[in-house]
Amino acid sequence: MQRIALCDDDEAALARLAEVLKEAKELLTVDVYTGGRRLLAARKEYDLIFLDIGMQGMDGIETARMLRKRDKQVKIVYLTAYEDFREQAFSVHAFGYLVKPVKKEALLNMVREAGAYKKMEEPPCLLCFDTDQGICQVDVRDIYYLEYSSRKIRMKTKAGDLWMKGSIAKMGERLEKYDFAVPHKSFVVNLYQIRSLKGYDIVLADGSVLPLSQKKSAVFREKLSAYLAKQL
Repeated sequence: MQRIALCDDDEAALARLAEVLKEAKELLTVDVYTGGRRLLAARKEYDLIFLDIGMQGMDGIETARMLRKRDKQVKIVYLTAYEDFREQAFSVHAFGYLVKPVKKEALLNMVREAGAYKKMEEPPCLLCFDTDQGICQVDVRDIYYLEYSSRKIRMKTKAGDLWMKGSIAKMGERLEKYDFAVPHKSFVVNLYQIRSLKGYDIVLADGSVLPLSQKKSAVFREKLSAYLAKQL
């Protein structure tokens, strides 16, 4: 999950950007601030900060310099109506630069790019599986879900499907410590890949929709809530 902050003294623009991110399919938490001093006073850690340069009082450049003193890793994207701020923006190692009014797709592309960088910065967590194709190493974050079908387990990953023999229940037990959960007797799902839960439909990052059984609903929702809380 990406932790994102929006900082702009234009409250209308701030609300619009927050709404765009709220509707995004990416797994995000979003905090909003109407000034640089408020952002600094919160003393919260973020993965990505969208920062308006032309704020009254403490402007975005000064806010970024203060942020950099305590966090060298946070990605800062500047928002401004003036392109001539570009040189100053990159002097504090900005991740990107968006000219206002910010287009929806430009904002979302920046979020996706930052998310991709975040993933690359995290070491892979590789597990071995005995599949019909042979022994395969898979990064657990690249697994969407596992499904028991036709007496075999199908593992859906970013690289494609893997098939293997075994018990779906035992697979769920093996993967539980890697933030997987069982929403249905025939499925094990990667909580990292969940983008929304709509009633009894679990929507994943690749667009897959998995069923949530009523019998397992309470326990599954509790595990998902606990997982999301850990990401904050």
